Amino acid sequence: MTDTAFAWDTYARQKPERRLVNAAGETTWFNWTQYPDHGPGTELLGIKPGAAVLDLGCGKGGNLAHVAALCARAVGVDVSLAQLEAAEARWSDAGLVLHRTDAVRFLEQTGEHFDAIYSVYGAIWFTDPEQLLPVIRKRLKPGGVLAFSQRPAVDGCYGCQASYLNRSEDEDPLVVKRWDYEPERWEEILREHGFESPAASVLPAPPGPRKIGTLMVRARAV
Repeated sequence: MTDTAFAWDTYARQKPERRLVNAAGETTWFNWTQYPDHGPGTELLGIKPGAAVLDLGCGKGGNLAHVAALCARAVGVDVSLAQLEAAEARWSDAGLVLHRTDAVRFLEQTGEHFDAIYSVYGAIWFTDPEQLLPVIRKRLKPGGVLAFSQRPAVDGCYGCQASYLNRSEDEDPLVVKRWDYEPERWEEILREHGFESPAASVLPAPPGPRKIGTLMVRARAV
């Protein structure tokens, strides 16, 4: 497997920058899916002014900047220096609190508790849930929300899988681990780790040639 930080640094340099405004003309917005202007927003997190919110795998900070715009404490974690530098450059006035580390290490070491923790195609997809979910649970306030989105599992390919990050035509793809489960299994896993009211389903893709939906998962800390 490829070194994780190197893989995501490479991905960051290839990924296009977020648009300056979305279809509604907003300069900050929250997008759970791989499609622009599609799907729900921060209502899944139940954010109120003054809430403490953690983004696991915050990338270039687009979603986190919208959290900050809602007057919440917006904390982001990412292993990629390139991702965080891009976040700091674009959202320097947003008040983001950014940490370069992996999700498990951050959650083990921080003394802060959060009203909501989320991951959009981020650390929850690329970290063993047996390691990550227990420390998420410890850092969520009672009744706090955990929500995440990722690509649905390929039929018959569940658990730890190889995920390939393409590079140039002359370079082999980079390989990282990801964890894929069907929605019903995600609900079971969350219950096993002390979460209540888990709900997982696949949000269909918007009309168009691409048909792959988005797995959406939400639960609460007991």
